[in-house]
Amino acid sequence: MGPRRGAGWVLALLALAHWWAVAMEASHAVYESPRSAPPAATVSSELRTRYHFRPPRNWINDPNGPMYYNGVYHLFYQYNPNGSVWGHIIWAHSVSTDLINWEALEPAIYPTIPSDINGCWSGSATILPGNRPVIMYTGIDSQNRQVQNVAYPKNLSDPYLREWVKPEYNPVIAPGSGMDASAFRDPTTAWLGGGGHWKLVVGSKWNKKGEAILYRSRDFVRWIKAKHSLHAARDTGMWECPDFYPVALRGQRGLDTSAAGGSDVKHILKVSLALTRYEYYTIGTYDHVKDKYVPDGTSPDDHTGLRYDYGNFYASKTFFDPKKNRRILWGWANESDTVDDDGAKGWAGIQAIPRTIWLSRNGRQLMQWPIEELESLRSKHIVVQNTQVPRGGFLEVQGIDSSQVDVEVTFEVTGLEKAEAFDPSWTTNAEALCGQKRANVRGGAGPFGLHVLASANMEERTSVFFRIFKAQTKYKFLMCHDPTRSTLRPNMYKPTFASFVDVDIPESGKISLRSLIDHSVVESFGVGGTTCITSRVYPSTAIGRNAHLFVFNNGLANVKVSKLKAWEMKRPFMNGA
Repeated sequence: MGPRRGAGWVLALLALAHWWAVAMEASHAVYESPRSAPPAATVSSELRTRYHFRPPRNWINDPNGPMYYNGVYHLFYQYNPNGSVWGHIIWAHSVSTDLINWEALEPAIYPTIPSDINGCWSGSATILPGNRPVIMYTGIDSQNRQVQNVAYPKNLSDPYLREWVKPEYNPVIAPGSGMDASAFRDPTTAWLGGGGHWKLVVGSKWNKKGEAILYRSRDFVRWIKAKHSLHAARDTGMWECPDFYPVALRGQRGLDTSAAGGSDVKHILKVSLALTRYEYYTIGTYDHVKDKYVPDGTSPDDHTGLRYDYGNFYASKTFFDPKKNRRILWGWANESDTVDDDGAKGWAGIQAIPRTIWLSRNGRQLMQWPIEELESLRSKHIVVQNTQVPRGGFLEVQGIDSSQVDVEVTFEVTGLEKAEAFDPSWTTNAEALCGQKRANVRGGAGPFGLHVLASANMEERTSVFFRIFKAQTKYKFLMCHDPTRSTLRPNMYKPTFASFVDVDIPESGKISLRSLIDHSVVESFGVGGTTCITSRVYPSTAIGRNAHLFVFNNGLANVKVSKLKAWEMKRPFMNGA
């Protein structure tokens, strides 16, 4: 699981165990009746996000069925209308014309029929011929089986598609003989293949093998299970929230989910792992005739593989946006405080900023960047350029509200001969390495980066940084989120997150970073979106106007801020909250 480094190894295991306990309680603890009176809130209401997607109150998790239809963006999401813990799950529904300002509508799907009477879980939206949307979602039926249902808009002339109806022939897909009916969920967006067949996959497992089970249909009513799965991988456990879609081999344009394969198209299969609460994806080739997906083999096909985001990001879903010919990614960022805190606050969960995704030039990974519409929220800004950061020191960025800000910075690093040697045993666990070599651990080339949501004396701070190592043939880049000093409040979960950045340092020695800071979330994009990390943090003093922003260099190499631009972010209309 990573480098065996004494206490650091033990701490890594303890952190993983704690995260597992928190994640599993948050995801699966159902409270059918009111619990004892919640304690007084220990997390300030000022730490509620402003420009990240959220409802006015209560629990949310997976983004569901995102789509663009007749000039309107729709986002459905898992929601508990009765409280701020997981339970009583329905599909809430919000609409937007710009993916930034959102209006909440009445819930779209909630338990009403035998095949979803015990819950309406995750799913996807597909646009059928004749410009007719359809939702397919997992229902928990009266036997507590996971089955797949469809729903259609009641009135296509309603621009917001407020009401959805469920045909009497639901469920359209039920688990077959020998299948695990408790591990059969989250159907993907369907794609139209040769011979007029619609195809989709449902996440499942067989023993410890994760599976994307393939189904075909001519009419979206009668579905037949294929003789083989689209893809499977040993020892990965349950595959939740699978996503399968094409990407262009060159350029940043997105492709419709039904786009035919060819020499200029690759496919992405993403799965969310119930075992680890992380996601991973592979890039590969899809045979439209044999209905088989084969990864390229350029990254591991297991939990150590490529991830959209190496932090608090799960149950993601993409959709094709025909308005701007792009593919957009949504992902859920859960809270990392306690369930009691969530009960006291009255809210839990956000969606990360929607991201445009495309294939990198070398074809070995996906690139991600916040949608361009986010820049419409930028207001007051400052610029810092050509400024040396003292070795072992810091600079404060002043003049803006640093609790709600978008920061872009380019660092220039010289003196890389001072970089520490890279131990090959670190290769498989960047997160554990970050936990050992945190922001306060002085190095050769780094750590350098930003202290965000920091108190004036930096007693509280969340650090976003790079550290450079010298390997045998090239430099290795580690990108980290270190929230271990993010709050003075006791008993808060503060995991370090990290990844190695797959990039060769250019001759200029310049490295870029963008961080979106929104009160209790820090979303970072390294080297133009090559690596992304999201953290949830809860300062006790670095709140609102008391939050500060610093650039720091805790290494021996010289670090200069070539250019830093930081914008205060306006508050959009967010579901009436």
